[in-house]
Amino acid sequence: MGARLAAHVNKLKPMDATHIIRDSVTRVAGLRHTAACTPGLAQAVSEVKRWQAQRFSATYVDFLQAAPYQAAARFFLEELYSEKDYATRDAQFARIASALERLFPRPVVQTAVSLAQLHCLTEELDMAMGQHWLASAGLADIPRYIAAWRTVGQRAERLSQLSTVLQVGLELDRLTRTPGLRLLLKMMSKPAHVAGLGALQKFLELGFDTFAAMGNQGGGARYFLDTVQFRESQSFRLLFDAPNDFCESELAQTLAKTI
Repeated sequence: MGARLAAHVNKLKPMDATHIIRDSVTRVAGLRHTAACTPGLAQAVSEVKRWQAQRFSATYVDFLQAAPYQAAARFFLEELYSEKDYATRDAQFARIASALERLFPRPVVQTAVSLAQLHCLTEELDMAMGQHWLASAGLADIPRYIAAWRTVGQRAERLSQLSTVLQVGLELDRLTRTPGLRLLLKMMSKPAHVAGLGALQKFLELGFDTFAAMGNQGGGARYFLDTVQFRESQSFRLLFDAPNDFCESELAQTLAKTI
């Protein structure tokens, strides 16, 4: 799945990137508007995101506690799985979508497209879970989370979400091996901030530096991404297929590890 996505992104024309990013950001804005206009829904979605972040934190507690993958796990947690508000970065994406080809090298444009697609899919899934979370307020949190996950279903979309997370990681890893790109990013820092692109610039610099450092340690980015794929696939099987009692017990044990 990741290979197909990579092939698709590599064939992108400038206007394709513009449309994909703008469509993704517009969709996310529409979801936020719906949540804000529905009593209790915005809070429910926020609670779902908090649970997603806790699950990630607990699943990768070993990485988060020590080198060499601590920074990479923290980057994934805060930039891809976090409950924080990405509205500023979204606004920057929408505003400069048509200028991406002029402002950033093509490999960076590919990463921006993948990130926009991932962000949109994640928001759609979180919104669907938030709607069920809101409707099941009488349940304890762990059964409530499992029930929301299973009611929403969409296994194919979950697998696509994971594939795109891994694709963003692979693209960031490839960026670290692009000659002169780190220097170019450094040179772009001031103009990017002047142009109001500070959040996007921060993501690119942080991602580049995180994966560059990881590439020089242990099994490198490939080991980290393979581990994410394996553990998330295990979590998916648990949440989709395991008997309820067993799933609740395993999830409770996992969450007890949260740092």
